[in-house]
Amino acid sequence: MSNQTQKQWKVAENTGFDGLKLDEKAPIPEIGDKEVLVKFHGSSLNYRDLIIAKGLYPFPCKNGVVPASDGAGIVESVGKHVHRFKKGDKVLTLFNQGHVAGSLDAYSITTGVGGSIDGCLRQYGAYDEDGLVTMPSNLNFLEGATLTCAGLTAWNALYGLESRKLMPGDWVLTQGTGGVSMFGVQFAKAAGARVIATTSSKEKGEKLKQLGADHVINYKEDSNWGETAKKLTGGSGVQHVIEVGGPNTVKQSLKAIAIDGVISIIGFLGGMKGEEQPSFVECLNNICTVRGVLVGPRLMFEQMNKAIEANNIKPLIDEKVFKLDEVKEAYQYMWDQKHFGKLCISIE
Repeated sequence: MSNQTQKQWKVAENTGFDGLKLDEKAPIPEIGDKEVLVKFHGSSLNYRDLIIAKGLYPFPCKNGVVPASDGAGIVESVGKHVHRFKKGDKVLTLFNQGHVAGSLDAYSITTGVGGSIDGCLRQYGAYDEDGLVTMPSNLNFLEGATLTCAGLTAWNALYGLESRKLMPGDWVLTQGTGGVSMFGVQFAKAAGARVIATTSSKEKGEKLKQLGADHVINYKEDSNWGETAKKLTGGSGVQHVIEVGGPNTVKQSLKAIAIDGVISIIGFLGGMKGEEQPSFVECLNNICTVRGVLVGPRLMFEQMNKAIEANNIKPLIDEKVFKLDEVKEAYQYMWDQKHFGKLCISIE
């Protein structure tokens, strides 16, 4: 390979977006025997990336980490013991590099890309072959780059609990128009389920309907949207809630849930502290399961990718795509909630 250096961002200080620093002559990593060198062509941002830069992320992070878990690219070279990939393959990064199958453990929870392991806001990255998956053949690099975190999180929310996995005819409640919620709508519709989506504006509501949502509730106009959602199901409630708001929305999610339904808590966009947080007794009162979800394993990622190919599911990407030199602007754009769907960064 002729290049010896690359452009690479680092979280130099966890004090805000000004703490993001671009190194235009960073070394291209050398690969070990089981590692793969990936030439990145696309990345996408998640709320996690923003709060890592602000020093608010509750999971392990290393100093000076290269940000962003989500990366899509082409295999540039492989170590001598690599058997899963070859030069020229199109690949995606796995969020937790040590999470191949089953449940997270004490080790795999510390292997987050863009947190404790260098991420994808750079031109080249080296990863263990077990920490990559083949990109779905129906997607381009920007679309593929949306799957690592948001796509797999939504899939895990709907299918991760085997005894309660999504079934045709089920009702799914999604919140807002962020990446995980949009994937939730698409995956639910592909499975023959019915979707109730909440949002804050009429314009976003129309886009949700175009995506396949059966009902849309404006939560700014209807503060009791949980009860409204339950009525829309005929009174039985929804089988799945993809809960992204945190303490301030769980109360309504509990009002919407069906008996034996599952509320998957995947984020806290509404803040970490709620004014009236429900107690754990509410799980008994509503006879439901409330579970925390931290993305998912490689095996689940590969299963999801098969479904994306089979159903030709196209991730929804914001119309504004940033370049690698514009990372700070991209962070601010997303923080200001100007995006619709996934916010992507093109890497050339």
